[in-house]
Amino acid sequence: MDLSKKRFKSDFINGLMAKRAKSVKEASAWDLYATLGSIVRGYLSKNWVDTNTAYSRIGTKQVYYFSMEFLTGKLLEKHLINLDIIEVCKDGLGELGIDLDEILHVEKDQGLGNGGLGRLAACFLDSMAAIGIPGHGCGIRYKRGFFEQEIVDGYQVERPEKWLAEENIWEIKKPDKSVEVRFWGDVRASSKSGSMEFIHENYEPIIAVPYDTPVVGHTNSTVNTLRLWSAEPARKDFDFSLFNKGNYLKAMEYNYLVESISEMLYPNDSHPEGKLLRLKQEYFLVSAGIQSIVRTFKKNKRPIEEFDEYVSIHINDTHPSLAIPELMRILMDEEGLGWDQAWKITTNTISYTNHTIMAEALEKWPIDMFKSLLPRIYMIVYEINERFCANVWKKYNGDWDRIARMAIIANGYVKMAYLSIVGSHSVNGVARLHTELLEKQELRDFAQFYPNRFNNKTNGITHRRWLLQSNKGLSNLISESIGTEWIKHPRKLRKLEKHIDDSAFLDRLYEIKHQNKIRLANHIKDIYSIDVDPNSIFDIQAKRLHEYKRQLLNVLNIMHIYNKLIENPNMDMTPRTFIFGAKAAPGYDMAKNIIKLINTVADRVNNDIRVRGKLKVVFLENYRVSLSQIMIPAANVSEQISTATKEASGTGNMKFMMNGAITLATLDGANIEIHESVGDENIVLFGLEKDDVLEYYNNGRYIPLDIYNSDVRIKRVVDQLTNGFLGVGNEEFAGIRYALTRDNEPYFILKDFDSYVQAQKRISVLYEDKCKWQKMSLVNIARSGKFSSDETIRRYAADIWNVKPINR
Repeated sequence: MDLSKKRFKSDFINGLMAKRAKSVKEASAWDLYATLGSIVRGYLSKNWVDTNTAYSRIGTKQVYYFSMEFLTGKLLEKHLINLDIIEVCKDGLGELGIDLDEILHVEKDQGLGNGGLGRLAACFLDSMAAIGIPGHGCGIRYKRGFFEQEIVDGYQVERPEKWLAEENIWEIKKPDKSVEVRFWGDVRASSKSGSMEFIHENYEPIIAVPYDTPVVGHTNSTVNTLRLWSAEPARKDFDFSLFNKGNYLKAMEYNYLVESISEMLYPNDSHPEGKLLRLKQEYFLVSAGIQSIVRTFKKNKRPIEEFDEYVSIHINDTHPSLAIPELMRILMDEEGLGWDQAWKITTNTISYTNHTIMAEALEKWPIDMFKSLLPRIYMIVYEINERFCANVWKKYNGDWDRIARMAIIANGYVKMAYLSIVGSHSVNGVARLHTELLEKQELRDFAQFYPNRFNNKTNGITHRRWLLQSNKGLSNLISESIGTEWIKHPRKLRKLEKHIDDSAFLDRLYEIKHQNKIRLANHIKDIYSIDVDPNSIFDIQAKRLHEYKRQLLNVLNIMHIYNKLIENPNMDMTPRTFIFGAKAAPGYDMAKNIIKLINTVADRVNNDIRVRGKLKVVFLENYRVSLSQIMIPAANVSEQISTATKEASGTGNMKFMMNGAITLATLDGANIEIHESVGDENIVLFGLEKDDVLEYYNNGRYIPLDIYNSDVRIKRVVDQLTNGFLGVGNEEFAGIRYALTRDNEPYFILKDFDSYVQAQKRISVLYEDKCKWQKMSLVNIARSGKFSSDETIRRYAADIWNVKPINR
């Protein structure tokens, strides 16, 4: 936008007085942030209104992206960059004696996600706006988000996430757009004009109130919407009689139960109450969202029979899969369509992304719980299952085993992945290997039944967040070298390869990385009082803590290096700083125990003078988007070491690659495509591959104790878990020891240990050759453009959603 410094300064001073009743000298950091944010929201609001008006006027098809998570991170700087006013604002504030960086620091990460699923959704929204796709997000406005992680005595402790403790300057509450969501009750069938009607009675009503957040396109006039729903009581009456009798909790029970729906992301579902709340959240999201979409569609006076021509609903994993029966319910019960017509519209409208092949992560709900909470929805799912099984029978007459394997309702459960496949027109995996495994292994029956329904869309990341915003030094160097066209067209990064033999350019690349390492080192010093050497290799593993991601393999290697240093303190080695960032789900005891192990090893290593600065281990608590924006640009080594076949795609691997880290990887998920992009010489690979892992799974012949007994390095580190070496009780890590050595341990940690150690040695040798390392880094940056989410979204738009960019 066209903004003069003079106008901005005037707007800021007047806004500060109007909204905070303070002068610049009196204002707190929060006052300054809230004022700047409200001004920026005002600047973008005209384009926001104009965008929605244009979509309605043109009559274009719109995409609605349903996700339980949207890990957006901080928004102020992103909006300033996308509006192309960051320099004007920075200079104007500077003349007022205000440091923009200090204002940016005040903002909290929005607590709407946990890991890759939510960050992917945020990247996709960014890319849709950037390339002009009419696309919006639909999620839940969690008051407390996931949780804030604190490390106490090495243990993860969960604290309430308080991102809404202060005003959220980006959202606009739209109470006039509220809808009613219904739980429990009974369904009565009646006949009217020769057709059946289903009336939902005695239900518990809940009001879903939308809060809209702008999604600003980069230097264009597009502003899409992220709509988040908050649960509020439908009944405003208060039972004074109960309250006056001293039954305070009973008087408030309804309100508490309602508000819990949008209180926190992912309640612990290891107990029935948590499962019920999770199911409530999922239906609340889709019912509110689809009711809103249908209402918007009908405002344009188009017949409901054309709904799928103007609306595309995408479900991000199985959490929003109840969108299928909910849309069926609305089309039949409220719009009067017959089953066949409603089903055709529903399947044409909905598409589904699968994010996992791990059986335990494929959602399923107990029938009794599902049927009681959602009686009408259960009836519809039951009918979907009956008709689907009948079609399977027609195609595979007599194959009862196949029907049993494919049934949506079976063995006491409703299976959400199966519902998502049957009720959509497109099912995509998120990396080529992942999609192959879905089609040939986990969902083979469905891929055979629907031969044209499965496709691959490898994940992507928004380079505007993960390069332009997060790594300003590198972004500036790129723009100086090849121009700014790469910001709109990230594949243009490939032009950087013309500098592959330019020693001056490589030196500048090295210095930028070094400055980023100093920034991270200063952060670690300020927060943890730990000195880390920016000249050491920064080896970073930052992602959700899960056994298949194998942070445990990483820490066992650290123990092995430490043992070598104890034996020979004068050992010649390239200094290493191993840095972790990870949250474990509150109910995931093994993951939390691994966090304790990492911190225990870190405490031992960092306080041993024999190490002489050659080895440091740091666990950075409360991993989140803003922290990752400091960590990722500083990484020399990107740890992408999941067990082959377990990681669907990964997006952290792409972020590290784009910032010039060298990937240490198994051939899993999108690592395979990164390998193909950069070549053997610019990545370090190790470990079992897909066929090896599947063979072990099939024959059940993996015996970790054989490896333990034959490799003295492994025996030593495994024994150290329980022999007091780490300075904790022998039982502290007994569970980890058992998991490592039990027959057919599913993550092959001991099996891949030697290969991993050898790969780490190759890393050290490569790093010693500064010129070679910088060339590898340059190639990774140059070839990362293909992993931009802009590229991914263009494929979704063309192949799945059938929607085109709108140039306004």
